[in-house]
Amino acid sequence: MSVSVFDRLPDGREVHLVELGAAPGPVLRLLTLGATVHDLEVTGGDGTRRHVALGHATSADYLASGDYVGATVGRYANRVRDGHLPLAGVEHRLGTHDRGHHLHGGPDGFDRRLWTLLDEDGATARLRLVSPDGDQGYPGELTAEVTFAVDADAVRIDLAATTDATTVVNLTQHVYLNLDGRDAGTVDGHLLQVPAASYTPVDAEGIPLGAHAAVEGTPFDLRRPTRIGSAVRRAHPQVLDARGLDHNLVLDSPWDDDGLRTACVLTSPATRTALTLRCDQPGLQVYTGNFLDGTRGSVDGGLYRQGDGVALEPQLFPDSPHHPEWPSARLEPGERYTARHEWRFSAVR
Repeated sequence: MSVSVFDRLPDGREVHLVELGAAPGPVLRLLTLGATVHDLEVTGGDGTRRHVALGHATSADYLASGDYVGATVGRYANRVRDGHLPLAGVEHRLGTHDRGHHLHGGPDGFDRRLWTLLDEDGATARLRLVSPDGDQGYPGELTAEVTFAVDADAVRIDLAATTDATTVVNLTQHVYLNLDGRDAGTVDGHLLQVPAASYTPVDAEGIPLGAHAAVEGTPFDLRRPTRIGSAVRRAHPQVLDARGLDHNLVLDSPWDDDGLRTACVLTSPATRTALTLRCDQPGLQVYTGNFLDGTRGSVDGGLYRQGDGVALEPQLFPDSPHHPEWPSARLEPGERYTARHEWRFSAVR
């Protein structure tokens, strides 16, 4: 069966596990809690099957974690300064929990909700969540959907949302990847390439300082394949404040005929495996697992520590409600928000 009971929430509701795909291609295992990527198994370039997505062992572990491991996050991925949302002439107050700011949808975001599995066929699965008016301070009832689809060498994620009142929406997938395996230790030896000539500097609390800045001469210059361990150990104030990379890179790669473009290429020389991430979003948040602190357990019984995975999150820019010059997160009744991500795996010689 491709759907089974994973476990139960404290109130007795069942959390379901959905399995998509088949070896030798990717096998994706999802949880209805948080529309979470619980497990992703792929064949490496060296021919070995590995689990390359970090995951927790139980729903209780996911709920206790503040790391958004594998979750579909929203309503607004990334940060909103002071939880202050100016929208259509009204000042809304969003829930805050990250140093006084709103992060990834608030203290009770979409990552903590039980999504409804609408349909699945062994290769695709569609999940829905209805977020009521006023949820975490957001105006409007928002209906969000995410569809996961798996084929011979790729996973595609389609995000969508509609609203009955003016609101904002910025959804993304927060999987942590380690192409050496989810229990292999740090991703320091991975190579990361991001086609972005500029990035978004932030203050010590992760809030954008203002305009984007050139990556030239900084640890954020990932235009050539760069060892992650080298980038996170640079003596740069932005890296020191964040304890690694936790920054938006402004994508400038060309668009392909299908409306997507390359956001990054992540490569493991050790397993000769590459992941090409394509998307239709303007930014890519690169987060090197800086606050994985050994307090939360892995599926395999270990403890996740700093740098054990990298999250590559296509999205709108952080705190865009305070930057009208940036792409807007505003969604009106009658409109449909959409975003698409694609993870394509290949062998490296």
